Amino acid sequence: MKTLKKSGLSKEEVVQAYREVIRGRRLDERLWQLTRIGKTSFNISGQGAEVAQVAMALAFDHEKDYFLPYYRDMTACLVWGMTNKDILLGSFGKDADPSSHGRQMPNHYGSKEHNIVSFASTVSTQMPLATGVAYSAQLEKADFVTLTTTGEGSANQGEVQEAMNFAGVKKLPMIFVIENNAYAISTPIDEQYANEKMSDRAHGYGFEGIRVDGNDFTECYLTFKKAVEDARKGKGPKLIELMVSRLTSHSADDDQTVYRSKEEIESMKEKDPIDAMEKQLIDEGYLTREEMDAIDAEIRAQIDKDTDEAEAMPDPTPESLYDEVYAK
Repeated sequence: MKTLKKSGLSKEEVVQAYREVIRGRRLDERLWQLTRIGKTSFNISGQGAEVAQVAMALAFDHEKDYFLPYYRDMTACLVWGMTNKDILLGSFGKDADPSSHGRQMPNHYGSKEHNIVSFASTVSTQMPLATGVAYSAQLEKADFVTLTTTGEGSANQGEVQEAMNFAGVKKLPMIFVIENNAYAISTPIDEQYANEKMSDRAHGYGFEGIRVDGNDFTECYLTFKKAVEDARKGKGPKLIELMVSRLTSHSADDDQTVYRSKEEIESMKEKDPIDAMEKQLIDEGYLTREEMDAIDAEIRAQIDKDTDEAEAMPDPTPESLYDEVYAK
């Protein structure tokens, strides 16, 4: 694992990255709690991918680049500019929800303010949309890069192949990401695809594919930083396969103990990427355990406050059902 110092980030930037990692985990835990006590209806978790998502998102310019995420990318959306309350408003289905004014399922992230384009429940339909966004940058000679993500299961959909083919032909300024957590709901990777690496598929479309250890913050950050720089220089798209863990069940409606052994789940949780990052922070002199505990307490308190405020916000009114459906 590469040291945090090799990332080239300042101490302040590394500490802020850690804060985002912890914020993603704690907010995700809160969403699970709200689902389990019946205050929200559903949750799909990104626990296990927070380190990779923070490293990924930090490599982009959030003022001008576009992000078309998938349902596990809450932590990346936070780094991109969404707030705790934005996420909670979506889970509560409140009218002030920036993703859809409470009209979509939870975990369908979007923010016009932050160039985050919302998506449909049909998996991977964000991919061809992302090529359209990237194509507009090329046609208008605009200086922005498009990022789009999906899981290794949904990467087998036809839309993904069409999107990558078009992006390769046009040499679009975009980054495709496959977050490979080894399970498509309950289907393991040996029943999903025959190629050795998902990243190898990029070569068939005429661009580079890279596999990255999602537990290694520095490796992830530097890989994305180089990919974004190349895209801005007109060198075309890249496919990055992030190898991550899925520490929870697929969703609030799933039970992974049915299809994963107790030993496999325990072994995975013992390799929690947050634990590895915290060890690096201590070993390299960025933070003490006491300082990390203080950060954690501060984030928990803020999430408590944001939860109460989001829950108290008004629901959409029946009269507004057809509002915001079509562009004015």
